[in-house]
Amino acid sequence: MIEPPPNSTPPPAGPPPAGGGFAPPTGPAVPAQHTQAYAGPPGHPPPGYAPPVGFVPPTLAPNGQPLAGFGERLVAWLIDTALASAVLMVLFAPVFIWLFVRMIDRMPTAGPDGTVVEPDPSMIFGDFLLPLLLAELGLFLLLLVFYWLYHVEYARRTGQTLGKKVMKLRIVPLQPDAPLTRGALGKRYLVEFVAGSLVPFLNYLDGFWQLWDKPWQQCLHDKAAGTVVVKVAP
Repeated sequence: MIEPPPNSTPPPAGPPPAGGGFAPPTGPAVPAQHTQAYAGPPGHPPPGYAPPVGFVPPTLAPNGQPLAGFGERLVAWLIDTALASAVLMVLFAPVFIWLFVRMIDRMPTAGPDGTVVEPDPSMIFGDFLLPLLLAELGLFLLLLVFYWLYHVEYARRTGQTLGKKVMKLRIVPLQPDAPLTRGALGKRYLVEFVAGSLVPFLNYLDGFWQLWDKPWQQCLHDKAAGTVVVKVAP
């Protein structure tokens, strides 16, 4: 008789097959519901799924995209503001240099006896204060023109400024089937930049309004224009 080799693995349990040999190994049965992939609607969890404790689903805009948060919109605004400031500094640097040189040239000098003649107040106003006020007014008007071109004409093409492109945000109408028009962006511009520059503290109230606005997290300029800001895929 031939004995099996030592330390050999015993054959698995089960009835021998008809053709001889050993039966295939058996294991615990796998429930059928775990062997089939879930084929439900995309974006919806399978039946019986429970989210983790403390999970808060993102608020969605009427078109189904997630709304932009306060921090993301703030960073986009800072980027756009830095860009506008850089453009205006380049345009107005020669003007302010000219005003500074003009002020130095018109400063009173000491006479032969060492006395300094006080300048006429009307001369101070005409030579320095009036040009300075006109330069500030021109800077304000140029800023409004730049903001119109940037936040209305440029943003109308894709609903994005450069800051919003960096942060993957987009301006969309509150009604999903409505186009983003120049009129809607113009209303945003009037509230955010024109009224925000003329009415004290309105720009702060406008920006912080989204923190408590429900359900669309709109700023005041969003409400005036009927728009929301959403996140877009990279």
